[in-house]
Order: sequence, then structure tokens, then C-alpha cells
Amino acid sequence: MAELAINVDHIATLREARGGIEPDPVAGAVIAELAGAAGIVCHLREDRRHISERDVEILQAVVKTKLNLEMAAAPDIIAFALKTLPDVVTLVPERREELTTEGGLDVAARVDYYTELVQRMHDKEIEVSFFIEPDIMQIDAAVTAGADIVELHTGAYANARSPEEVRHELDRLTRAAEYAHQYGLRVHAGHGLNYLNVVPIVCIPHVVEVSIGHAIIARAVFCGLDRAVREMCELVRH
Repeated sequence: MAELAINVDHIATLREARGGIEPDPVAGAVIAELAGAAGIVCHLREDRRHISERDVEILQAVVKTKLNLEMAAAPDIIAFALKTLPDVVTLVPERREELTTEGGLDVAARVDYYTELVQRMHDKEIEVSFFIEPDIMQIDAAVTAGADIVELHTGAYANARSPEEVRHELDRLTRAAEYAHQYGLRVHAGHGLNYLNVVPIVCIPHVVEVSIGHAIIARAVFCGLDRAVREMCELVRH
């Protein structure tokens, strides 16, 4: 059975739109946990466009399930993670001009660098996840680097426009999940998932967690965060 991790970035995005103090992503994280979320995710971007260091520090103190810090492998953010000690860091690619993460991390291109980084995180008892495409070469690189988890990028699946495209992307994700599991990696999935397309993903064998943010916060605008999280938990778990 898969679990649901809630990304609270978009709560911070709403806050930053007015430059004030509300809505508070920390309060959102507390509501999400009480509604059944198995983890909280936040992305400390290099441009600090939504989540701030202070948010992460308070989340680390408040979150009762687990805190997953998404981050680029930038020196200042690496240093911050090693100081703050989230439960998990998920290494993602990042471009300043993108609205949201647009693809998976190319672990294979810098496998020696990522191997050293994983060891630094492990020395602080922080688990490491790589956000990657459902690609065998990238999974092999994640294994070589010593990752604990791979999060498979589901963007191509979420954006598929025909039944054939959907089947093709589900096949890719299924093969990748099986391959990663064989090599001892835990398998997560995320990006572009919503109330209409999440069920086929959580039905993939070995996918143990999905990370969802935008769809839940968008739903919460109309029905409240507690109900939005509970509805998604029901889809994911049952």
C-alpha cells in the first residue's frame, strides 16, 4: 500500500504573492499530518521563491511523520541541509527560469560527485533520494551513488494525451520501479499527479509513496485542506 506525502510549497507561494505571513506552510503541514499524510515535502530553491530557511527549520521542529527536503546540489543548500537534518533529502535539478521542476536529475553525468554527497548526508543519518526519469541508466547511477530512494518523475505520464501514451508511460514507470526494487531502492513517484490520474501510479508494484502538492492545494481552495488531504489519502491507500 502506498503512502501520501504532501508538498507544502504552494502554500508558501500564496504567502509570497502578498509578501506577508499567511497562509503559513507550517500550519498547512500540521493539518496535512492530522488528515493522514505520511510525510511533508518542501523545496528550498536557490532563488528562495517560496519556502525559506526559516520554514524548513520550523518544519523540522514541528513535523511528526518525516520531513523530505527537496534541493539542488548547491553548496549553500547542502550546508543548510547538513545543519538542519531533515529525515530525507531529495536531490532535484533546478533552473531559475522554470515554474516547477521540469525533469529528472542526470545522476549518471556526475555519479562521483553524487556518491560523495550521499556519503556526507549518510554521515548525518539523512536518507537520500534522487528525483529521476524512469530510466535504467539513471537507476544504475543512483545505486552506484548509494541512494536509499528514487523518486520517479511522472510528468510525462501526467501530460500524456492519448490512451496509447498513457499506457506507454505507465509501462516505463512499471519497469523502472521493478528494476529499482531489485537493487534495493525504495520507490517513490511524483510530479503532475492529481485526483484523476494518481490511482494507476499507486497500483504500480513497489511504489511505496507519492508526493503531491499543487493538486491538493488547488482542491483545498474549494473544500479546505483537511478534506483535500483526506480525499487524496483515500485514493492513494485504497
